[in-house]
Amino acid sequence: NAGTEADVYISVYGERGDTGSRQLLRSQKPKKFLKGQTDIFAVEAVHLGHLYKIVIGHNGLGSGNGWFLDKVVIKDPITDLDYTFLCHRWLDQGQDDGNIARELTVTDASTFPGRQELELKREETWAAEKWKFQKGNTLQFYNRLTHGFICLSPDSRVDALGDKKNKYGKLFFMRMCA
Repeated sequence: NAGTEADVYISVYGERGDTGSRQLLRSQKPKKFLKGQTDIFAVEAVHLGHLYKIVIGHNGLGSGNGWFLDKVVIKDPITDLDYTFLCHRWLDQGQDDGNIARELTVTDASTFPGRQELELKREETWAAEKWKFQKGNTLQFYNRLTHGFICLSPDSRVDALGDKKNKYGKLFFMRMCA
C-alpha cells in the first residue's frame, strides 16, 4: 500500500524562480506511482538555474491515496546536473504526521556553486577537530536539557546520567542531531 492513485503535484524552485504547481501526468510506465516503482516524467519549464527545493504532494483523492515517497531526482537537461531530494516518508493523512505534501531541499552538495569551497572548509574543520576523537580521549557533551554532561569513555562506556559536577575529560559543546 505504498503507492497512490491520487493526483500528484510538484513545484520546483531554483535561483531564478519556480515552476508553479504542476500535475505529474504522463509517466514512462503504464501505471504511475506503484510500490517499488521508479516513475519518470518530463516537466517543461524555463531554466530555473540551480535548484534548491521542491514541494511535492497529492490531492488525497481516490482509494488508497496514501503514498510512501523515497526520493525525487531532477535532471537538468541544460547543465546535465542531477538534483536529489530525499523524502523517505509517507504522504498520507493516516500515516506519519498526516501531511499529504512535503517540502524537500536538495541533498546533493555537488549541485551548489562553490562546492570546492565548501569541501575545503569541511576538510579544514575536520583537521582542526579530529584530535578530539582519537583513541584514549574521554568526551563530554553538555546536555542543555538536564544541564549535565554525557560522557563517552575510551573503553566505550557511556555515562548519560548527566553529572552536573563532572569536570573530567575534555569538554566539547557539540550539537547532536538525530
